[in-house]
Amino acid sequence: MRTAIVLVLVFASSLDAASPRKATFYGSLRSRLEIWDWYGSAAENRYAFSGNLIRLGLRQSRPRWDWNLELAAPVLLGLPSNAIAPPPQGALGQGANYFLDSGLKRNAGMIFPRQASIAFHGHNNSRHRLELGRFELSDGAELTPKNPALVALKNTRIRERLIGPFGFTHVGRSFDGFHYGYQARGGKLTVVGAAPTRGVFQTDGWGWAGPGLGYVSWAQPVGSSGAGEWRLFGLYYEDGRSVLKVDNRPAAARSADRDTIRIGTFGGHWVQIFPSGAGNVDGLVWGVLQTGRWGRLDHAAWALAAEGGWQPRGAGRLRPWLRGGVSLSSGDRDPSDNQHQTFFQILPTPRIYARFPFYNLMNLEDYFGTLILRPHPRLSVRSDVHGLRLRERADLWYAGGGAYNPWSFGYAGRPGRGERSLATLVDISGDVNVNQALTLTLYYARSQGKGVLRAIHPERPSAQFAYLELTWRF
Repeated sequence: MRTAIVLVLVFASSLDAASPRKATFYGSLRSRLEIWDWYGSAAENRYAFSGNLIRLGLRQSRPRWDWNLELAAPVLLGLPSNAIAPPPQGALGQGANYFLDSGLKRNAGMIFPRQASIAFHGHNNSRHRLELGRFELSDGAELTPKNPALVALKNTRIRERLIGPFGFTHVGRSFDGFHYGYQARGGKLTVVGAAPTRGVFQTDGWGWAGPGLGYVSWAQPVGSSGAGEWRLFGLYYEDGRSVLKVDNRPAAARSADRDTIRIGTFGGHWVQIFPSGAGNVDGLVWGVLQTGRWGRLDHAAWALAAEGGWQPRGAGRLRPWLRGGVSLSSGDRDPSDNQHQTFFQILPTPRIYARFPFYNLMNLEDYFGTLILRPHPRLSVRSDVHGLRLRERADLWYAGGGAYNPWSFGYAGRPGRGERSLATLVDISGDVNVNQALTLTLYYARSQGKGVLRAIHPERPSAQFAYLELTWRF
């Protein structure tokens, strides 16, 4: 009903003959062939499928308000029907997740409103902007810096760590609610109250997933050149769904706990580009503390990321960018006490930070190095190396990106079996901008499992993932 009301308002606005500007049509088509070679199992751990997403929208800017209506149509073809193994192995890659949440169908599709909103901003786009309805939300993306290197750094290492549209999946998620922004002295205040929609691995994106959130932040540029930024924020998350929580407690204790999750997350980030005679140097720090209730347990957790990079001057046409850093998050060391100490990642886009998405940022130590080469304005090549291990051996190996329907918790957890070392991951990707509308992406990754994976997948603790993706925007 709520979506229907928004759609009526949007279409009514488009019929206003007094509008000074015509509505603008936009859209995109993304088609990806995914090839999975998951860790060894008796089930179907090797498969390929086609994931496609069509997005079509209509928007209009008016003197005091705007509106936007966008429809999405995911189409999944050739999903694996036997890629689910008994616990603790579980779903063998994301193809299995799509199959499970699409009615156990090998081919699935749906059409639904991805965005449907009205934004009030006053005359000539004043400092205030209030958006109501269905929209996409990405924490850390409140400001767009002037410096292009800082834009790239924020997009790949800051945004969507806690809240995001899960854009790598073929369905994604949106948010229903309000999004208020106020700009002053170069900075921006953001206040959001919203509920995540269904989607991600489920092709039906019409309704709500169940949880709700409130978010407030202040983001401020640093320096007149716009080469730095800091942000402080608070995030409240509440999940009252009567679903089985994923944590390291025994199954009987988890089954008996259907109480509400209420978590407050408080933190910030600082990121800066430093020009020098040897080339640009960058630094980044991001961190949060969490408190609240994990059902019947007290919740207290933390996460921290520290990174640095260098773009050497005089390196010729390759234009290299070398980066490295560490991402740490708390785990739970005692499953029998009344404390839950595992960092909870809320509703992120995990694939930004786990390009082979077999892990996320929960109960993790991630030591990484990155090399980016830009030999041509239309070509970018990137390779990452990650050393991954669990923070606490008594906790789980976690994967997933949060709630996406009323009956799935949204995260999977597998026991570490007393081990901490998870895997060494090496990957490489290439992005080719054929023209302004067409982009081609190639990706390949190999994970060599360590102690945790050897205990869970003794048949073969290594995995590979590759895809070919074409994106056309119009």
